Amino acid sequence: LSCHFLSLLLSLLHSLLSLFPLRCNLLLIQWEEISVMDERNIPMRTYQVCNVMEAYQNNWLRTRHIARDGAQRVYIEIKFTLRDCNSLPGVPGTCKETFNMFYYESNNVNQWYIKESNYIKIDTIAADESFTQVDVGDRVMKLNTEVRDISNLSKKGFYLAFQDLGACIALVSVRVFYKKCPLTVLNLAQFPDTVTGGDSALVEVRGVCVNASEEFEAPRMYCSADGGWLVPIGRCVCQPGYEEQMDVCQPCKPGFYKASAADAYCAKCPPHSSSHLERASECVCEKGFHRAETDPRSMSCTRPPSAPENAISTVNETCVTLEWSPPRDTGGRGDITYSIHCRKCSGENGKCSSCGSGVHFVPRQFGLSAAMVMVTDLQPHSNYSFTIESLNGVSDLSPSPRAAVMVNVTTSQTVSVVLKERRSKDSVTLAWQGPDRPSGAIVEYEVIYYEKNQREQNYTVLKTRSNVMTVDGLKPGTTYVFRVRARTPGGYGSYGGEIELETSHEGKKALTLSFSVCVDLLIHCGYIKAKQDPDEEKMQFQHGRVKLPGSKTYIDPHTYEDPNKAVRDFAKEIEASSIRIERVIGAGEFGEVCSGRLRLQGKREIYVAIKSLKAGYSDKQRRDFLSEASIMGQFDHPNIIRLEGVVTRCKPVMIITEFMENGSLDTFLKKHDGQFTVIQLVGMLRGIASGMKYLSDMGYVHRDLAARNILVNSNLVCKVSDFGLSRVLEDDPEAAYTTRGGKIPIRWTSPEAIAYRKFTSASDVWSYGIVMWEVVSYGERPYWEMSNQDVIKAIDEGYRLPAPMDCPVVLHQLMLDCWENGRSERPKFDQIVSTLDGLIRNPTKLQELANNPLPSREDPTTPEFTVSTVEEWLEAIKMGQYKDNFSSAGYVTLDSVLYISIR
Repeated sequence: LSCHFLSLLLSLLHSLLSLFPLRCNLLLIQWEEISVMDERNIPMRTYQVCNVMEAYQNNWLRTRHIARDGAQRVYIEIKFTLRDCNSLPGVPGTCKETFNMFYYESNNVNQWYIKESNYIKIDTIAADESFTQVDVGDRVMKLNTEVRDISNLSKKGFYLAFQDLGACIALVSVRVFYKKCPLTVLNLAQFPDTVTGGDSALVEVRGVCVNASEEFEAPRMYCSADGGWLVPIGRCVCQPGYEEQMDVCQPCKPGFYKASAADAYCAKCPPHSSSHLERASECVCEKGFHRAETDPRSMSCTRPPSAPENAISTVNETCVTLEWSPPRDTGGRGDITYSIHCRKCSGENGKCSSCGSGVHFVPRQFGLSAAMVMVTDLQPHSNYSFTIESLNGVSDLSPSPRAAVMVNVTTSQTVSVVLKERRSKDSVTLAWQGPDRPSGAIVEYEVIYYEKNQREQNYTVLKTRSNVMTVDGLKPGTTYVFRVRARTPGGYGSYGGEIELETSHEGKKALTLSFSVCVDLLIHCGYIKAKQDPDEEKMQFQHGRVKLPGSKTYIDPHTYEDPNKAVRDFAKEIEASSIRIERVIGAGEFGEVCSGRLRLQGKREIYVAIKSLKAGYSDKQRRDFLSEASIMGQFDHPNIIRLEGVVTRCKPVMIITEFMENGSLDTFLKKHDGQFTVIQLVGMLRGIASGMKYLSDMGYVHRDLAARNILVNSNLVCKVSDFGLSRVLEDDPEAAYTTRGGKIPIRWTSPEAIAYRKFTSASDVWSYGIVMWEVVSYGERPYWEMSNQDVIKAIDEGYRLPAPMDCPVVLHQLMLDCWENGRSERPKFDQIVSTLDGLIRNPTKLQELANNPLPSREDPTTPEFTVSTVEEWLEAIKMGQYKDNFSSAGYVTLDSVLYISIR
């Protein structure tokens, strides 16, 4: 037994021994103390009683007080001999071959008298072996050994007593002891000597961490009744700077470190850092390199970036657009941002001072993530110097000046052009407002105009000192372009906003033209608002949406000769002053995407998403950008992204849509992996299918249905988005199957669409099946790391994606139905919606999972494989490309992999 004995040996051979803390002396009452010889002819002393010839015996032998020393369970071992009654001639029938053992608990250590009735009986003791007189003569001693226990002791100690009722007994020895679980160290925790509990109960013991270790999980063990340790729980781990070797914590060697107690082993110092002493919890960065407070200790030390490169400026009157290339040296980091510093310089003495708060930066002045900024509200005809700094997470830690590039620009003075009225079919009257802060007195104004369908070089120039001019001799029914600029003693400024006007035809009612100021969030500009005759209106706005009377058929905006007409037909024009941009949330192909607020007159303020067309766009880019608005404006469904309107009369051109708080579906699912019920996932899929049914009924083919093009709002409502057919769908060079909509997204596209460019509602159903797989797998990449060519080949050979983990059978079967090779064999979107509605009403159909259980190790058909290194393990699970990452993080043995945690 793994136990510790503190016992008292009461030997009638060696008298009363006192070798142990528990003392036990016997009081002789009608028992005799007799010396005899044992089988080795060694004298021994016994307590005997043998009054068998007399009836009604009641002979007692009692110990002195025995202290229990905190033990709740005590064991008594007795050794004795007993004579067979049949070997005693002439004894009466009252002869016994047993005796009784009792105990009495007491706090009194000198209690001499105890009533017989107060004793508690332990047991009646019988002999396994008895002897006869002949045995004794032959010196054959048959010694019996019996062990009994007492439980649930609570007082200071107890007395033992032995009762003889008429037997012939010799009590040779009495040993009293209790058991302990011994002091031990396990999992770097020390557990002390622990006395066992009573009634076989387990005693829980809390361990104490030893040898430079600390608790990872509270170490505990249980001491069993037989003195053994059971059920180890929790453990201690080596403190930072130490690693566990041979069950002790050893300090990390120079050149190595351990940052966290949760790490298993010391790791080699990351690049550009070192440790020169033992027990390092982190490595010190080399000179010129730094580690940010939020950087993990395992990350390489980094340095500030170099300066931005290729900085250019585009001046648009009193606005300047600055663009640049990222720094060549990022300092080893990916968190590059940019800050802009503005200084206004005097032309007279060349002195420069801060631009002040009157200048505005869009999207912001500091912490820019994109390499572009627009600066507005500059003074006309002035010199400015802009310093563009590149920063990263350790720029503030470096004493060196920040790397920057400088750009000098000169603004021009502008004229706000106002079209006041048109007097006749062949003349117009222009009125304008001079520059706000001209650099000198206005000498004259220059007006140029030309026919829109003619080249810009064929223009007419008119000059006047007034800010009003009537232009005569124009052609009826012809569109003209007008521009105005001012001249001061310092020279001409730049032309003001471009104005297009179409004169009326013969006999047609003249257009009444009024001036409207467009205050953009980015720049200030002017535009013309024309009021058409009521009989010329072909559209009606309902709830901010365009409705085609008596028709629900989708109209392709590319069929319009004039794309601007399509935008006017299907999208509502919004005053830019009604929009307030708050922050940048992303970047699209044509420019930045921002969130903000829209406040229309008579309506409550709402959150919106704002797509803007970046500066320097071509006419084709503008048409492609607005075509998405022309498409969205035709749709009105709760699972289709809602178009609020467009801004086309000011720069930048903007598309305003409802704001979806949770962003794209694929990113949202990855962020919340495993956090939704199956019913919630089915509800998301049902919403997407409902939106696609609406589009299919309208006769619209999406062509790029994927989780990345589904947006999610705060109520988990999924809405189909991204209707720009001219965008590049994938950057992957393998996706080289070009169509009108750009490159085909191979992993989401049906075989016939890839092979024959045949896009239909049935090909959208195929894509919907891939979206189902993305949703159930929480945003996993379809076909994983297979190349696009491998995907095409596998699909042609009949391969289909397997069911994701924990995917119901019915959902995977619906996916497989969507992936039927024949278009006519795939379900329609209305059938898909009906199927998903049935699953929502009867969720028990979702209980059967498609995943087969993993084969057991006893299954003889299961291939066995073993690994001995981390590299072999990574290769076995198809993650061999990450072996360097594991090595640099300190996971170099299979044991260390057990302590990997998600941070």
